[in-house]
Amino acid sequence: MTYCVGMNLDDGLVFLSDSRTNAGVDNINTFRKMNVFERPGERVMLLMTSGNLAITQTVVTLLKEQMASHDAKLSLWNVPNMFEAARVVGDAMREVYRRDAEALQHFGVDFSANVVLGGQIFGESPRLFQVYSAGNFIESTEETPYFQIGETKYGKPIIDRVLRPETPLPVAAKCALISMDSTIRSNLSVGLPLDLVVVRTNECKVAIHQKVDAEDPYFRMIRSRWGEALREAFVHLPEPDWQ
Repeated sequence: MTYCVGMNLDDGLVFLSDSRTNAGVDNINTFRKMNVFERPGERVMLLMTSGNLAITQTVVTLLKEQMASHDAKLSLWNVPNMFEAARVVGDAMREVYRRDAEALQHFGVDFSANVVLGGQIFGESPRLFQVYSAGNFIESTEETPYFQIGETKYGKPIIDRVLRPETPLPVAAKCALISMDSTIRSNLSVGLPLDLVVVRTNECKVAIHQKVDAEDPYFRMIRSRWGEALREAFVHLPEPDWQ
């Protein structure tokens, strides 16, 4: 399993992904889920994946082959806007499905893959999409300015309480890290190291790409102080007066 979250805010985009994969308790490995495609000043795109690792790696490889080919009519390097970028990713998902779904089904394996795609192409605002296994996709809105994939339930409450389109990027990054910490604490299939990426509006490039491991001082502080703050808040809440 994995956990990834992408946020689309007035000031830019925030992405956070873990790197743990597992096929049972005896087969846990580290594979990064964050892919960065960047031509500074022209376009920047971030792609995070969850689901069957073989499927998602094939989708990413297909996208990279298109980008390297001079014959590809559409690729992430030449699409005119982020909506078309999401269509390219969806088409890649369908292509992998056409090739592999029947064989996977024969062995009792579900075709499972989800993608969060976000970025900015010069001339339009930053945009954020979630692409499903079928290749269809949705776009974030002011009411729902974030997407999660993977093990989403543990990290969702803090985001729902804190995140708004006007949230500053540093606050959003802090919120994403707390969301990730909550998920790591409650699910062994999500784990360090993490990739944190920040893209500022109209820069069309990665502003921050921070790799977070167990020794990262800020994340260690977050893990300690957030737990203490929750316990303190709990202690100070009054007990029910049902008697």
